[in-house]
Amino acid sequence: MVKEASSRKSTPKTTRPASGPLAPERVNAILKGLDEAYPNAVCALHHRTPWELLVATILSAQCTDVRVNMVTPALFKRFPTPTAMSKAKLPELEELIRTTGFFRNKAKSLQGAAQAVVERFGGKVPQTLAELITIPGAARKTANVVLGVSFGKAEGVVVDTHVFRISRRLELAKGETPQEVERELMQVIPQDRWISFSHQVIHHGRQVCIARNPKCNKCNLETLCRSNDKTWWS
Repeated sequence: MVKEASSRKSTPKTTRPASGPLAPERVNAILKGLDEAYPNAVCALHHRTPWELLVATILSAQCTDVRVNMVTPALFKRFPTPTAMSKAKLPELEELIRTTGFFRNKAKSLQGAAQAVVERFGGKVPQTLAELITIPGAARKTANVVLGVSFGKAEGVVVDTHVFRISRRLELAKGETPQEVERELMQVIPQDRWISFSHQVIHHGRQVCIARNPKCNKCNLETLCRSNDKTWWS
């Protein structure tokens, strides 16, 4: 008697290679090194609420966190809630955030984000990626920041310029876009490390693994790195 073929299709499992850049032992060594170097790494954007973090993250596009932290105290004093900001006049918003760059577009995003939070989410920042990315100015990176920092939810990996650069330098990803790199990292980094991994790599990118002339002689991951632009080899 011939058995009928099953109609179910098996889902291929993603496995890491036993050797090479993505070998579990090497990935674990990188994570251990990051833990040793940055055990208390947290988000550098000053905030008190999920709404303030959302606003600060929108402002951080093409701007340093230091500059954003200089701007937000006055901004939140003038418009402390989503409701207040939803009623703000664009010229006033623009003036308050002018030094963050691209202030006209950012002002429109902040006003639109406030209106969306008030009108569609009852004045509270939503707690899912699907909902957050519908808010003006909140693309996937911003949504991942808010979810991870404010709600402890890891639905993705924050890929900013530091994470993008360093993940490729360490051969954890090869993607040409932040979206591609994020997908690769989600396959390589354990989910319970997605949030801390991004914070640690961002700190590493600011202090050691800078874009030009990285401080490889001060890097505790140097022996694990084979990047072509290394400045020092042990």
